[in-house]
Amino acid sequence: MNVGKAHFSIIWTCVIVLLVSLLCISFTGCSIDKEPVSHFPTLGWISSTPEEQGVDSAKLAEGLLAIKQKNLNIHSLLLIRNGSVILDAYFYPYDGKSVHEFASVTKSVMTTLIAIAADQGKLELDQPMLSFFPDRSIANIDKMKERITVRHLASMSSGLESVGFERDEGTLDEMRASKDWIQFALDRKVVSEPGTHFVYDSPGMHLLSAILQKATGMTALEFARQNLFEPLGIKEVLWDTDPQGFNHGWADLFLNPRDAAKIGYLWLKKGVWEGRQIVSKKWVENSVKVQIETGIGDDYGYGWWIMHGDEEAYAAIGRGGQRIQVWPNLNAILVMTGGGVDIDDIDPFIAPAFIFYIQKTDKPLPASPSGVASLNKVLTTILQAPEPKPVAPLPDIAKAISGKTFVFGPNAFQLKTMRLDFSKSKEADIELTFSNDQKPRSGEVGLDGVYRMSPGDNELPIGQRGYWADAQTFVLEHDEIANRDAYIITMRFDGNLVTIEGKERTRESIVSFEGKLRNS
Repeated sequence: MNVGKAHFSIIWTCVIVLLVSLLCISFTGCSIDKEPVSHFPTLGWISSTPEEQGVDSAKLAEGLLAIKQKNLNIHSLLLIRNGSVILDAYFYPYDGKSVHEFASVTKSVMTTLIAIAADQGKLELDQPMLSFFPDRSIANIDKMKERITVRHLASMSSGLESVGFERDEGTLDEMRASKDWIQFALDRKVVSEPGTHFVYDSPGMHLLSAILQKATGMTALEFARQNLFEPLGIKEVLWDTDPQGFNHGWADLFLNPRDAAKIGYLWLKKGVWEGRQIVSKKWVENSVKVQIETGIGDDYGYGWWIMHGDEEAYAAIGRGGQRIQVWPNLNAILVMTGGGVDIDDIDPFIAPAFIFYIQKTDKPLPASPSGVASLNKVLTTILQAPEPKPVAPLPDIAKAISGKTFVFGPNAFQLKTMRLDFSKSKEADIELTFSNDQKPRSGEVGLDGVYRMSPGDNELPIGQRGYWADAQTFVLEHDEIANRDAYIITMRFDGNLVTIEGKERTRESIVSFEGKLRNS
């Protein structure tokens, strides 16, 4: 070995590193990766103070309090920069101790699994959709349907007939009302040439779940555990299935928010995790490039939305406020969960804290022990239930119906019977039975403005509280919390009759139906 040449090489390498560092400091667009090179959050995230990452902790605290005071239905907010958690906030009634339903963020995971299967040679992205279902008799087959590929389904450009967002995804509701969801999704007519038009089509994403299972011999959840979740250290997962046992390809994947952030981190790292290429770099890059223009603002890649006006930013987005947002140019990730909130609702409150972005600098802020203390205090405050309110005297109708059972005909809620009991001073008891396969439910309803918790779907808690809006009208707030949906149910009592109007917070449609006292 020539020691002189080796010594010269080391010196020259150091000079290059120094020059690159100086260049990064000189140009505001260059971001230095401050995280430990070897750190991946497989076993858990590392944390730092907001100031270390250029974020003002006192302003974050102010913003979180404002969000709570606005009564925005946000459940959690997680911020990660340079590989470190700088904010991990949970808002009453969600405490972050359970997994949370991530709605259509599932689509981003579903397309990821398809990409991994393609990397393994189990399927091809340009393989015709129909080739996976040779055992099915499929309606409306024509040349266009024969041209639909896996890639078209992943980019929401299959051309299959769908109303998209209209009627609260009416085509999705039709699929779920059918006996065989995959058959319904396959049988639809093709109304546009595949690859030419974007239509938000959840049934098409559900087809990807069946395609993955056909190609790999594993359910989407089984395949995900082996090839995505376990390598990333994701252990707590729930994922609903359809009547034929296919995991829902469009939604209903439950993850812990900190685990959901790992998906965003995998994308920041171009598909690499601890030296292993989990999903190909080519797929990661193409998935967050515009594959189809939507005509509705943000455009679409493969399961990911590309932010309009900032092609560096992309997001996995789900109804109700579920979100994994990635800013590669800022080396930052945001994960949000909710029961009816949008990132635009919270942005005005948290954006002022991002000093590094406002001042276009990557330097840490001066340490702020008082700001960190204030933030920690607020994190405790927003987790707490509100102070109980005085309970107004009950109207006469409450005493008249207390303990009695109302029965209902066919309705969209599948509600069969309801019994309310107002014999307690601060809460009511409620019992519900259903005409479908839902389990009967019983629990308490807080009358003092505080949720009473009881077991819900997936054994995750639901919260219920209510109040008398007038002498005849009781309003029930039914929040399924980690199950995402939140309902406002208005009950108008008139003698032996009750009229119920219900609305899920994130949907446009209002459900209305009537019931009557049993044996009346």
